[in-house]
Amino acid sequence: MLKRDFLKTGLLTALGALVSPVVLAAAHDEKLLREARATPIADGPFTLPPLPYAFNALEPHIDARTMEIHHDAHHKGYVSKLNAAVTGTPAEKMSLAELLASMSKQSEAVRNNAGGHWNHSFFWQIMAPKGGGQPTGNLKTAIDKDFGSFDKFSEEFTKAAGSRFGSGWAWLMVDKKTGKLMVTSTPNQDNPLMDLPGIQRGMPVLGIDVWEHAYYLKHQNKRPDYIKDFWSVVNWPEVSSRYDAARKG
Repeated sequence: MLKRDFLKTGLLTALGALVSPVVLAAAHDEKLLREARATPIADGPFTLPPLPYAFNALEPHIDARTMEIHHDAHHKGYVSKLNAAVTGTPAEKMSLAELLASMSKQSEAVRNNAGGHWNHSFFWQIMAPKGGGQPTGNLKTAIDKDFGSFDKFSEEFTKAAGSRFGSGWAWLMVDKKTGKLMVTSTPNQDNPLMDLPGIQRGMPVLGIDVWEHAYYLKHQNKRPDYIKDFWSVVNWPEVSSRYDAARKG
């Protein structure tokens, strides 16, 4: 019996090793998505914005399944947890912008989930089907002035996104003090709107999510490939509009 059990255990272990990690991840995310869709968002002041395009609209650069899980599970989770965190507190009456600007006074739960909600709402908008290319107008002029060229800017942005340790974001923002464009990165769900130590303050006009949930189904652990594909979906008209608004405001 001992020999038989040993052989059986060994066979199961060998079969398990043959199962692709991608298959296991897909099964996990199927369960995550199913449970997320079955769970209502906690009552509160914040709501989940719809995607401005279909789940498959960014293919082949970002796959439909990733967009489904990213929006319907992860973003929804941030909204629900944010509502739970602010309900019954003074933060319940604050706008999302007010929460971010006063983040040093907020709880860790508000920090994580307000950041997650704002970052993702922003992220969906600065990507678009048939995106890519290069900016024009005032944004192009500013990039050339502050970075030397679009190529130098994209190199710096790509480096910031690729070198962010663990989970986080890379940003192109209008610096609060100088009014110039600059590239920065933040950990986890922090962003440049937060009044927190160590964060360079400014108005984001472009950002990329480098949490693994943003790319691992298609790109696995190859973050550089994901960043390369991201350039093909950037919604430059939207980024330019945000830049113009930031300069005025």
